[in-house]
Amino acid sequence: MSPPNNGTANRLIHEQSPYLRQHAHNPVDWYPWDEEAFRHAREQDKPIFLSIGYSTCHWCHVMAEESFEDEDVAALLNDTFICIKVDREERPDIDSTYMTAAQAITGTGGWPLTVFMTPDRRPFYAATYLPKHARYGQPGLMEIVPRIRELWDTDREELLTTAGRIATALRNMTLPSEGLPNQDSLEAGYRQLHDAYDAVHGGFGTAPKFPTPHRLLFLLRYWRRTSISGALDMVEATLQAMHNGGMYDHVGGGFHRYATDAAWHVPHYEKMLYDQALLVIAHLEAYQATGRQRYADVAMETLDYVLRDMRHPDGGFYAAEDADTADGEGAFYRWNKQDVETILGDQASLFLQSYDVSGEGTLHRVATDEQLAAKHDISKQELCRRLARARRTLRETRDTRDRPARDDKILADWNGLMIAALARAGQALDDTRYTQAGEQAMAFLWRHLHDDGGILHRYRDGHVMEQRFATDAAFSIWALIELYMATFTPVSLARAIRVQEDMFERFWDNADGGFFLTEHGSDVPLARSKPTEDDALP
Repeated sequence: MSPPNNGTANRLIHEQSPYLRQHAHNPVDWYPWDEEAFRHAREQDKPIFLSIGYSTCHWCHVMAEESFEDEDVAALLNDTFICIKVDREERPDIDSTYMTAAQAITGTGGWPLTVFMTPDRRPFYAATYLPKHARYGQPGLMEIVPRIRELWDTDREELLTTAGRIATALRNMTLPSEGLPNQDSLEAGYRQLHDAYDAVHGGFGTAPKFPTPHRLLFLLRYWRRTSISGALDMVEATLQAMHNGGMYDHVGGGFHRYATDAAWHVPHYEKMLYDQALLVIAHLEAYQATGRQRYADVAMETLDYVLRDMRHPDGGFYAAEDADTADGEGAFYRWNKQDVETILGDQASLFLQSYDVSGEGTLHRVATDEQLAAKHDISKQELCRRLARARRTLRETRDTRDRPARDDKILADWNGLMIAALARAGQALDDTRYTQAGEQAMAFLWRHLHDDGGILHRYRDGHVMEQRFATDAAFSIWALIELYMATFTPVSLARAIRVQEDMFERFWDNADGGFFLTEHGSDVPLARSKPTEDDALP
């Protein structure tokens, strides 16, 4: 049994990832993903415990507090496994491989992702969040780990057979499919979304509900191509439900990660840069399609939040803001009616006619600007001015609270999405503030993450990560093209061409076509993935 950590730092203290550094003082003897970990697993004849998460993940925090900071759990893990911790945002290739494995094994996925695997990286069991002890039908680490150790010692062949089957299945998933997308593919996509659409609350499926802006962008393009009004109707109802509900930060701007209920009232509070970027683009395209000013207003409020709270002093954008503070999940964002009345005074009555405070403390719109303006016999412009002043007062009060932690790494792919959104906003809204912010962010990326024609993945505090992924190149190209379309600056187009040439050289599959996620010659867990479907990222 390994000795307790006693608060001393483990290997993760030398990493740049905020997520890994959150675990640097765990009693678990963590390794980063590197050859040393796998060599020790082979030498000590131990399986590997792989934990994948990200710094603003609420359930990652819960599992860390319940298990990884617990001496009993740590001792059991250290005695049984070589333990590896991975930041999914820094290593999307590792996350993609083992998330696919988890979904194949269990039918579900999510973070924290927990994988048990052989020293040659083949998984044989996977789960998401695991408590210390079994509860609510969920197995616990204190029960699972001894069972895995017993199988490893006495029936290893069974585990290896399982691992072999899973590894083969994962490799088969990377084989090219037949045919190309065509009009039938578009029709099938529309029917699938139509069937999954929630006609009562907007969005797709049931709780929890994610914003899935890629679906909205598909529907907007489908509507533009076919003029089928139902496609645009689904987009409008979903956008309105989201930005009127609790998933939207009415006080500070920006969108939370997802809603825990079907009506979009109760959010899961972390804020991700890529969600802001893609939802801005969806709102801008809805504004251009319909002319409704509310979509433009939400896009501007979201961008203003990003520029205020998520921006590096030199122009790049940070990855995310957490949900948790010492006062609990979402405490920074919550209100009660009495607090609102005390803070706003005479402004409170009008504000609370526009926004209701839910039992969970979130704000959501209950009346439109037009309805309230007519009720109070004032112009819509005057109403909006008063509500904006009230929101500003609440934000100033909220800013005195303990603020959630911010993940301050700068990711090239996510920044590319945000730059594209800024350039699109500058053009659609005729506002040079956004275009200039996009140009400054691209200058930051080009200065810190451009390397020999290509784009590296991560920058933090002067440290650059050597890995690069196809998404870094693809989204940077998109950003550069959007900047060129907004400004007609030749350098943006020239840079886009340069990065595209590098992308072909590093990522193109010469045998079957398409782009691998990882560059040629890179160390991959099991098989090189070639993502072909939209997920949280397009």
